[in-house]
Amino acid sequence: MITPADFNFMATAIGLARRGLYSSRPNPRVGCVLVRDGRVIGEGWHVRAGEGHAEVNALADARTRGEDVAGATAYVSLEPCCFTGKTGPCSEALIAARIARLVYAMEDPNPRVAGQGLQQLQAAGITVDGPLLEDEARALNPGFIQRMERKRPWLRLKMAMSLDGRTAMASGESKWITGPAARRDVQRLRARSDAVISGIETVLRDDPSLNLRAAELDLPEAEDIARRQPLRVIVDSAGRLPARAQTLQVAGKVLLVNARPCNPPKASVASVEQVILPGAAERVDLAALLGLLAERQCNEVLVEAGATLAGEFLQRGLVDELIIYMAPKLLGSSARPLFQIPLDTMAAQLGLKIDEIRPVGQDWRITARIDPEA
Repeated sequence: MITPADFNFMATAIGLARRGLYSSRPNPRVGCVLVRDGRVIGEGWHVRAGEGHAEVNALADARTRGEDVAGATAYVSLEPCCFTGKTGPCSEALIAARIARLVYAMEDPNPRVAGQGLQQLQAAGITVDGPLLEDEARALNPGFIQRMERKRPWLRLKMAMSLDGRTAMASGESKWITGPAARRDVQRLRARSDAVISGIETVLRDDPSLNLRAAELDLPEAEDIARRQPLRVIVDSAGRLPARAQTLQVAGKVLLVNARPCNPPKASVASVEQVILPGAAERVDLAALLGLLAERQCNEVLVEAGATLAGEFLQRGLVDELIIYMAPKLLGSSARPLFQIPLDTMAAQLGLKIDEIRPVGQDWRITARIDPEA
C-alpha cells in the first residue's frame, strides 16, 4: 500500500537520479533511497556506465553510515535490473541485503528486464509497490525509454531566432543572435546528449566546433563532464566537408554521413568515421541515421542545424522536442526564416504544444512538441 510518506521518499530518489543527468549516458538516470523506521539510511544514484548502479551505491552508502539495511524499504526511480552486464544484477543485491519492501517509480522498458526484476524480488518474499510518480520518472529518461520502446533516440531540435522569426541575414550571417546565457544553456543541452547533429550548410556557413566546452557549462565538475564529448554527426549528402572545418580540429569523434560514396576529409584532431545512408532525391536517409544512432546506444540527440535540415527532420516526423531561443531583436523581412517547410494551406500547418516558456538571460526559451491534434 502506498502511503503519503512514500511520495516524499520517491521524490528524493528522483532528485538523486537527476544528479546523473550529464554523466550516466548511455545508461538511464536512476536514483535510490533506503529507508527504515521513517529515516533515510542510504542514498545513491547511477553516476556513469560501468560503475555501480543506484541501488548498489545506496547499499554502499548505508554501510558507510554503519546502518543495517535488513528490513528497510528501497525507493528506486526505475525497476532494478536483473541481468549481468558491466555490473551485477541490482535485484540480487537487494535480495542479498534482505530489504523488506521495494517501491518503484516505473518498470524498466529494457526487454532484458521488463518486469522480471520486480518478479524476482516478489519471489524472494519482498513486498513490491508501484508505480509511483511514474510521469516524473519517465521525464528523467525520454531517450532511454524511446530507444528501448521504438528503437530510435529522443531527438531535440534546437533553433535560435529573432522576435520576427528569422534565423540569419539574407547573406547567411547568423552568429550570436542570442546572448551568452542562451549559449550556455545550449552547452548544457549538448552535455546531456549522446550525439549532436548538424548539416553541411551550417558547417560551411558558420564553421561551428559543435563540441562541449567546460568553461561555458557553468556546472560543478564541468571539466569531467566535458571529457565525454557527444558524437558530432555531420549530414553531408555530397561530401563537401572541408578538412579545415573547425569541428574536425577539436577532440572527439565525428560521424560523417553521406548519401553516396565519397572520400572523407583527413582530420587533424578529431576521429572521423564515414557512413553512407542514401535516401530519396540523393539526400541522406534521416530515419536510417536515427536508427543507426540508436544501435550505437544514443539516447538523446540534439540537432543544431539550419532551416533546410531542420525542416527535413520536422517534415519526416522525426522531431520529439523543439527548443527555440527567441532573442529581442528584429532581423527584417529579407532575413532567412526559421524552417524551410513548403506549406501551402492552413490545413497543412504543424501545430505545437508548448510545454514551457522561460527567460534565459535577455532571451526567451520555448520548449514545445508537435501536437497532431492542434
